[in-house]
Amino acid sequence: MSTTFESARDLILSKVLPLGTERSHLLDVVGRVLAEEVRAPVDMPRWDNSAMDGFAVRSEDCRPGTNLTVTDYIPAGDTANNIRVTPGTAVKIMTGAPVPAGCDAVVPFEETEESGGFVTIKGKVRARDHIRFRGEDVKAGDFVVSAGTVLRPPEISMLASFGRVYVPVFRRPKVAILSTGDELVEPGDAVGSGQIVNSNSFSLAAAVKELGAEPLMLGIARDDRESLLEKFREGLKADVLITSAGVSAGDRDLVREVLEESGVIGLFWKVDVKPGRPTAFGLKDEKPVFSLPGNPVSTMVTFEEFVRPALLKIMGQRNVIKPFTRIALKETTKKKAGRVQFLRVRVTDNGKG
Repeated sequence: MSTTFESARDLILSKVLPLGTERSHLLDVVGRVLAEEVRAPVDMPRWDNSAMDGFAVRSEDCRPGTNLTVTDYIPAGDTANNIRVTPGTAVKIMTGAPVPAGCDAVVPFEETEESGGFVTIKGKVRARDHIRFRGEDVKAGDFVVSAGTVLRPPEISMLASFGRVYVPVFRRPKVAILSTGDELVEPGDAVGSGQIVNSNSFSLAAAVKELGAEPLMLGIARDDRESLLEKFREGLKADVLITSAGVSAGDRDLVREVLEESGVIGLFWKVDVKPGRPTAFGLKDEKPVFSLPGNPVSTMVTFEEFVRPALLKIMGQRNVIKPFTRIALKETTKKKAGRVQFLRVRVTDNGKG
C-alpha cells in the first residue's frame, strides 16, 4: 500500500532534526544557518558621522550665498576631539568621519564653492542634513540576526561590523549517494549494449551541494547482496544516505531487502505520486535513508519534494517547503484520484495578472 504525498513528506519532516552546531569563520558561513540569535553589542553607527564629503556647519548660519571660514579638517578614521563649529565657521569633513561639536548639518562639496580659506554655501541647508546619527541603524541590545537565518552577504556584513569573526552555525550534513544496478557505467567509461551511464549520482550530488550539504559519492552498487551490503555499510557512516534505483518490484530489485538486513527500519516504501511512486524512506539509528527511483526524472522530482526539505531542516532552516501558486493549464490532463502528479510545464504570462 502506498503513502499519500502529504503524509510521506510530513512523516519525513517529523523524523529529521538539525545536526549539532559548530563555530565557523565568517568567510565560510555563506548559505549556512545561524544557530543562535545575535544582538547588537553597540550602537550602529557608533557615533554621529558624516554621510557625505563636505563641510560640517551650523544650519542657522547657512543661507544661499553665505561665506563661512574653514577652520579645520576631519578625515575618515580621525577623531573630532577639541574641534568645534562656531558661528560663521565650517569644518571640512569626509564621509564616515565623526561630526564635530557645534554642527548640526553637513553640506556636500557639490553644493559649495571653496576658495582662500572660505566656503560659499550655494543652496538651502536644513538641520540634520547628511548626518548619520548614533544608533540610527541599530541600537545596542537590538536583535540583528535571528537564529535560523540563512546567512547571506547582508547578514555577514552586519556580523562583521559588530566584530564577529566566528559565529555558531548548524553543521552541514554529509550525504552519501549511491546508484544501484548491473546496467550502470560511470561517465567516461565505454558504454556497451544495454548499459546506461550513471547520471543520477552526479545530479543528486549537484543538488546536495547546491543546498550547502556535503555530497559523498559511493559510486555504483551491483544488483547482488554483497555489493549492496558493502556500499550500505559505507553509506550509513554518513549523516544521510540516498540511493537510486532498486526499490521497485523486479526480481533484481534488492535494495529494500538489503536495507532491512542492514538495520534500516522502513517507514514507507511507496508514495502515491507520479513520477516517483517507488520512493522509500527509513531510519538507521535516527539517520535518514532515502531510496529514490532510478529514472532520472523521477529521481530529481522525488529529491526536490522529499529529500530537499529534509536536508534543509537538518541544516537548521525553518521554511523548508517551496511556495506554490495556482495556474490554469492550457491542456487537460488526467490523473488517478488521490495521486499527486508532477508535470513539466512552461509558464507564460497571459497579461491578466
